[in-house]
Amino acid sequence: MSEKITSVDHTIGALGKLTGVNIETIRYYERIGLLPEPARNLGNYRVYGETHVRRLTFIRKARGLGFPIEAVRRMLALSDQPDRPCGEVDALVVEQMREVERKIADLERLRAELDRLAHQCRGGLVSDCRIIEALTP
Repeated sequence: MSEKITSVDHTIGALGKLTGVNIETIRYYERIGLLPEPARNLGNYRVYGETHVRRLTFIRKARGLGFPIEAVRRMLALSDQPDRPCGEVDALVVEQMREVERKIADLERLRAELDRLAHQCRGGLVSDCRIIEALTP
């Protein structure tokens, strides 16, 4: 994201380009309350300001790290209270790290199973395929 954040108002399309978030996702975040509803101009178009850019960038980065919507919602609520201790944010990060570790372990088990299946292949015809046999009930 090389564009500088300015205090000018942005259309939803410009906001999407500036933050790397597609328009439908922006509308979704508005519907579920992660992104505050923007003001509207005289033509009834949404107009987004610097606060929207910052908040949406935060949401995109957090979602990119795999945080679920509710964790993002909690972090946003905490970020709106800058004088609070950050222990709760730390706990959310540790919880997400544990979830990533669980997913890695699941993927490693999946890789081992696929490797086992791949080594069962003896070539030949599909009718004699050990992989198909192993997957068939």
